[in-house]
Amino acid sequence: MDSHSLLSEETISNKIYFIRGQKVMLDGDLALLYGIETKVLKQAVKRNLSRFPDDFMFELTKVEYDSSRSQIVTLKNGRGSNLKYLPYVFTEHGILMLSSVLKSDKAIQTNIQIMRIFTKVRQMLLDTTEIKVDILQIQKKLENHDKNIELVFSYLDELTEKKENESERVKIGYKK
Repeated sequence: MDSHSLLSEETISNKIYFIRGQKVMLDGDLALLYGIETKVLKQAVKRNLSRFPDDFMFELTKVEYDSSRSQIVTLKNGRGSNLKYLPYVFTEHGILMLSSVLKSDKAIQTNIQIMRIFTKVRQMLLDTTEIKVDILQIQKKLENHDKNIELVFSYLDELTEKKENESERVKIGYKK
C-alpha cells in the first residue's frame, strides 16, 4: 500500500477527535500512520518530553478513556478493556513537534499530510461559524420585519377605529 492511499483525507479526518475542547489525535492512530509501534512513538516522546508541554500533548485520564471508548472505535477494538497504559493525545502543535522527534521520511511526509488536514478542518469550522453568523443576522432581520408588520397593523387598526368614530360624530355647521 502506498503512502497516498494510507494517508487519504478521510483516513486522517476520521482519526481527529475532540477532547478537552481541542482537536487531537491518539498516539496509537499516529503510530499506525507513521508505520511504527505505539511503544516506539511513546519512547521517542518520553526522551524529548520538554518539547511536549500540556497544550501539545496530554495523557487521557481513566475517566476520559472509559467515556471515549464507546465513541472511538480504535480504542474499543484496537486496545481492549485491559489497558496497561493510558493513551497520549496530541494537539495540532504536538503532532507538528513529532516531526522533529521522529525523523524518518515517512514521519515527515505523514506530518505534512496531517497538517494539511488540520488546516482544512480549521477552515471548515471557520466556514461553519460564518454561516451560523449569517443565519443569526437573517433571523434578527426576520424578527424586526415581524415587529414592523405588527406595528403597521397596529397603526391600521388605530386608523380604522378613528374613521369609525368620525362617521358617528354629529356634523355641525350650515345645512343647505
